[in-house]
Amino acid sequence: MVLILLAFLALTMGRYQLSFDDLLTALIRSQQTSPIITNILFNLRLPRILGAIIIGAALAISGTAYQSIFQNPLVSPDLLGVSNGAAVGAATAILLGLHPFGTQVLAFGAGLLAVCLSIAIPRAMGQSTTLSLVLAGIVVSGLMQAILGLLKYLADPDSQLQTIVYWQLGSLSKITPTNLLSVLPMLFVGGLVLWVMRWRLTVLSLGDRQAQAQGVNVVLERRIVVVCATFLTAGAVCLSGTIGWIGLIVPHMARLLIGPNTRYALPLSGLVGAIFLLLVDTLARTLSAGEIPLSILTGFIGTPIFIYILLTRKVRL
Repeated sequence: MVLILLAFLALTMGRYQLSFDDLLTALIRSQQTSPIITNILFNLRLPRILGAIIIGAALAISGTAYQSIFQNPLVSPDLLGVSNGAAVGAATAILLGLHPFGTQVLAFGAGLLAVCLSIAIPRAMGQSTTLSLVLAGIVVSGLMQAILGLLKYLADPDSQLQTIVYWQLGSLSKITPTNLLSVLPMLFVGGLVLWVMRWRLTVLSLGDRQAQAQGVNVVLERRIVVVCATFLTAGAVCLSGTIGWIGLIVPHMARLLIGPNTRYALPLSGLVGAIFLLLVDTLARTLSAGEIPLSILTGFIGTPIFIYILLTRKVRL
């Protein structure tokens, strides 16, 4: 109910304010609505609101999955270098002057490449532990940051550099029905697999020995979870750019509300993530004349929430 009410409220808010009567008329009897209102609702605000809901849910679900399989509450979706890899792909597309769709394709491809490198390094070493995968992700993420710094150095400071920096800060302003539909199947498949495996994530969070005692193929199922969570993260990042904090704090908020069982925390974190990003995006486009990058607002909002969660858990302990 909160998500639905917030979505209706977001449809009316913006530089062009709409009343609820205008909104209902446009949704029910669009032929009787002016072309301006129809264009604002169906071509600008509605795809953006749907994008905020889908991206917020994807980042929160992937964060919950990562934290469960790595048994670490400080893990976020960009652990394996997905975000930095996607940023490298987007920066390369901007330097090449590609169409926004080309930017999304390169961002998604580079994000997947970063994850493949993170998975290949432990396999080349003959290691399959969680620690080796995390360390490989840190190494690959550092490599992607170095490549991104080089691309920034080569970019034109008057045009390309500004676009790269703004993309890194996150925005939903360029979401259209076309690019949203192009990524939606991948997000749906990744989310569906994690939904089906959500009770097994609870077993995996207990540790390798206990999971193996329950008959779980730890290595195989961990890789499946990593791939699906990576699909969600890469798909979200290629649409909106890098948005921090959602995959870190929202899983904690869900667990505080419903408990540590991933069977229930995973879908709830997706719902809370959708509400959180929709609220942040609505504030980003209404607080000032210009649009505020999303990562700035998520940082200001997420930091006190995360501190509160840590203090609350400390008191309970």
